[in-house]
Amino acid sequence: MQRRRIRFLFKTIRTQRNSVRLRTPRGLIRAGLCIAFLVAGLESCREPSHDPGPVTITLLDPGWLDKEFIAWRYHEEEDFTRETGIRVKHFPAPERAVDQLTLWRKLFQSPSDAPDVFAIDVIWPAMMAEYSLSLNPYLTDTQQDFPALVANDTVNGQLVAMPYHVDTGLLFYRSDLLRAYGYRAPPATWDELEKMAARIQQGERAKGKKDFWGFVWEGAASEALTCNALEWQASEGGGRIIEGDGTISVNNPRTIRAWERAARWVGSISPPSVTAYLEWDALNIWRSGNAAFMRNWPTSYLVSQSEPSTVGTRFAATVLPSGRAGHTGTLGGASLSVFRNSRHPKEAAALVRYLCRRDVELARALATSQPPVIPALFDDPEVLKTRPHFVELKQMFLNGVVARPSTITGTKYVQISEAYFNAVHSVLTKKKTGAQAASELEKELVQITGFQPRGTARP
Repeated sequence: MQRRRIRFLFKTIRTQRNSVRLRTPRGLIRAGLCIAFLVAGLESCREPSHDPGPVTITLLDPGWLDKEFIAWRYHEEEDFTRETGIRVKHFPAPERAVDQLTLWRKLFQSPSDAPDVFAIDVIWPAMMAEYSLSLNPYLTDTQQDFPALVANDTVNGQLVAMPYHVDTGLLFYRSDLLRAYGYRAPPATWDELEKMAARIQQGERAKGKKDFWGFVWEGAASEALTCNALEWQASEGGGRIIEGDGTISVNNPRTIRAWERAARWVGSISPPSVTAYLEWDALNIWRSGNAAFMRNWPTSYLVSQSEPSTVGTRFAATVLPSGRAGHTGTLGGASLSVFRNSRHPKEAAALVRYLCRRDVELARALATSQPPVIPALFDDPEVLKTRPHFVELKQMFLNGVVARPSTITGTKYVQISEAYFNAVHSVLTKKKTGAQAASELEKELVQITGFQPRGTARP
């Protein structure tokens, strides 16, 4: 309709131009009226002057798929709408990280389908930078966040995402069972964990709990296994898969020992099916009361307390056991990015700024047990009343976490992680020995990256 109107207006001018000599006063007047008519018509073709209503921002954030977390997220968004008048609409998302990344990339191929704001895993900034708007003009208050997270979200000098929440692996333990079996503290080392888990498992099964297990964790061939296995490997001093200097560190005795120790757990203190577990699989066993220990993320704290969990308040959480090199945990978490071609960049940035704001982060930590990205909030007295493990968590985030090698490998990280978790999985399922899997993985990583193994001369 608008195009036909514009064509009609131009045709009118041409008609007047042809029928009247513009050098005459009458012709000039008529031409002027036609031009005025054209300008008025073009103005009428623009968007209506009436109020189009509130802006709606689309958000793609898989988050933690538990009803308590979903309810709190909606609470935050309702508060945001009350403050700004901007509405928020959700995109559904899959659970697995690799499936999420595939979906994100597919959506961004069609700007009309892409969300305005999207959450990215800590391993994604370099991979998603091409789709992300630089937040430098919109967000200036990043000094209060963990410096490592801000640095992780900065690509080529541009802040492509804002730290949203931070995670690391934790050990959850049944405090009531530890007391019942005479233990005064959770296991300090992996060896202690293995012994304590075996003893408690044996005792509980003797009481008739045939489905009780000592230790549950995430062993499926997935990104979750990369996180677990990196914790085993790094705590023993076996390296970080690929080091910051671009050397490959997987084929060494300490890494092999860590993988084979975990393989020993399968079918002994851990279910044979643990090699197919993702986070929720381990959590469901734990919440049913059929496990003494669990490795999972901090967000499991609230979920463990809420119905239908039978664990209630009979548990606690602490840092993961130590290996020969000390305690460590894989850095996890998410940041928020704005789509580069968003139709509402200012409103989208406003949502990011709100969700990462200090008071919102504090309220979220109190309500959901999700660790904030602001170090000072870990010392808040109100938080520590219900989340005492935040004391240890803060120290882990400052000194003890190990990052997956996504920054140095960029878009190749997906291939690297897949090669890594498949190699570890082959050891857990007894298809390969630790030495065989580590040797083959090293060669594969050399092919993918062009990097050389640690201890060899670099080209």
